[in-house]
Amino acid sequence: MKRLLFLAATVATAVHVHAAVSVKDDAGNTVTVQKPALRVIALAPHITELLFAAGGGSHVVGVVSYSDFPEEAKKIPQVGSNRELDLERIIALKPDLVVVWRHGSSERQIDVVKQLGVPMFHSEPQKLEDIADNVAKLGQLMGTDAVAGPAAADLRKRIGDLRQRYANRPVVRTFYQVWDKPLYTLNGKQIVSDALRLCGGENIFARLAVTAPVVSIEGVLQENPEAIFATAEKNYGGVSLWKPYPNLAAVRNDNLFTIDGNLVNRAGPRMIAGAEQLCEKLEIARQHRGAKPKP
Repeated sequence: MKRLLFLAATVATAVHVHAAVSVKDDAGNTVTVQKPALRVIALAPHITELLFAAGGGSHVVGVVSYSDFPEEAKKIPQVGSNRELDLERIIALKPDLVVVWRHGSSERQIDVVKQLGVPMFHSEPQKLEDIADNVAKLGQLMGTDAVAGPAAADLRKRIGDLRQRYANRPVVRTFYQVWDKPLYTLNGKQIVSDALRLCGGENIFARLAVTAPVVSIEGVLQENPEAIFATAEKNYGGVSLWKPYPNLAAVRNDNLFTIDGNLVNRAGPRMIAGAEQLCEKLEIARQHRGAKPKP
């Protein structure tokens, strides 16, 4: 009898381990794997970070350029870039899951990858909570729930702590500068705007229809933001662009902030740390209200 019970338990465990798993991706599609995905390709840097956070770093067999975090990701073979994918190399790697990020120049290539019949998960977090959801769902697909579940819970707790801490704080009208030549920003649907809202910031260009619109210096001056954020990148002037405009509220109140682009421009787990920095900077902007401007 004991032997029969043992065999029954073994069979039940095997069935559980190899049972098909289905999740909804960020495009609303159902993604199903018949068994845990052990060979995964990540077609965006933020996706690589999500997979590692979900406990699946050893499952990642292909990445795209700029997938440089965590350090181990640098050793993984590249299958192209955001602009162009090496479809032959993707096929050669025999993936059982491909995680994609859809953007203008990728549509055609991703459609070709889709024709391979490999399960495809679309990762496009638009809110901070979506990052935690991605970690949990990718963990389900890879069979790494034991790591992904607690990691997702920790991210949700940190987001909740920020939301509680900065709830009902005075609004700070903010300009987020992606690049200066041309002058790019982000609209209200992009995840950076969600982070700003959590901190009590208001994106002055949230209403624009395009996700990453080009705006003019005159347009920013007209909106007169109280705070301006830019990232520290090579060959990029950042917030120094605004110093010649002393009447701009952000300049007058010394609210020109530089933030780590790796933390805020990638919708991966590190973005929660980026949100923490945004919140801290916006709180500084509130403290500067009523202070005597710098000469």
